[in-house]
Amino acid sequence: MSIKVGIIGGAGYTGGELLRILIHHPEVSLTHIHSRSTAGKPISTVHSDLEGDTDLIFTDDTNFVSNGSIDVLVLCLGHGESRKFLQEHTVAANTKIIDLANDFRLKPQSTHNDIQFVYGLPELNKEAIKSARAVANPGCFATTLQLGLLPLAKAGLLSAVYTTGITGSTGAGQSLSATSHFSWRANNIQAYKTLTHQHLGEINQSIQQLNGNQPVSVNFVPWRGDFTRGIFISSQLSCDASLAELETLYREFYLNHPFTHLINTSLHLKQVVNTNKCLIQLEKIENQLVVHSATDNLLKGASGQAVQNLNLMFGLDEGMGLRLKGSGF
Repeated sequence: MSIKVGIIGGAGYTGGELLRILIHHPEVSLTHIHSRSTAGKPISTVHSDLEGDTDLIFTDDTNFVSNGSIDVLVLCLGHGESRKFLQEHTVAANTKIIDLANDFRLKPQSTHNDIQFVYGLPELNKEAIKSARAVANPGCFATTLQLGLLPLAKAGLLSAVYTTGITGSTGAGQSLSATSHFSWRANNIQAYKTLTHQHLGEINQSIQQLNGNQPVSVNFVPWRGDFTRGIFISSQLSCDASLAELETLYREFYLNHPFTHLINTSLHLKQVVNTNKCLIQLEKIENQLVVHSATDNLLKGASGQAVQNLNLMFGLDEGMGLRLKGSGF
């Protein structure tokens, strides 16, 4: 099998991570990498670590979207841009779609011209992803927070949740802003979008999918951190189940999911950076449960999860090309 892949928006952070994975994927052939800003330039002029790995050149031609020459179209565009792109371009009927933006994650906005997007969290929707024409890749904060809570949702153990999460500067994308400059980020931290983060919609949607459509209050305070990549989440709630019962619950829930693991040691961010893993640690003090979860925002939180979904959509081993090694220190 050779899956022909075309990428729209290949010059950004998520496009670069996707290229790094797919160039060495044994069942993928990268055919078209679109970028308006860098058209005509070699890939390695933007993603300099790929020097010697590929001779591909960025293109501004989009004919490959509609002419049936690719098997899957991956949209690495800013939020709101994917829907606009699909309104302006017709995707060939034989081409599957993976969108990394938030345009199609929430119902009922998850349909475009009779194409139904499946929410692409494999630990929640693996079987639906396998047969999907189109997948809406989850957000990075949403992935990390949900994976910490989904076993509790399925077991009916969720009460009001109070969550704090910190993310690195790559979570803001490649375009510069006042809060993404090194001089602002260095030796600094800031809460932002307190209780209003855009990923809350998909988090609540997934929780209700598992707990009988019962709403749960998720009170989320995100932070900007003084590092480049990774997300660390701590969620606190009241829970009467014992720690041993909860550990069994989590291990059984994630038994057939190769990238999400419960650990019994103190979790730290570098365990997951440069991997497609989500690691989870549970702590229990009296009736208070704290769930720590961590991911790499560009991999399990974006491009790595997109490849995980691609593998599922084409009947491949879920982890093909994704057994990546982190730094560990």
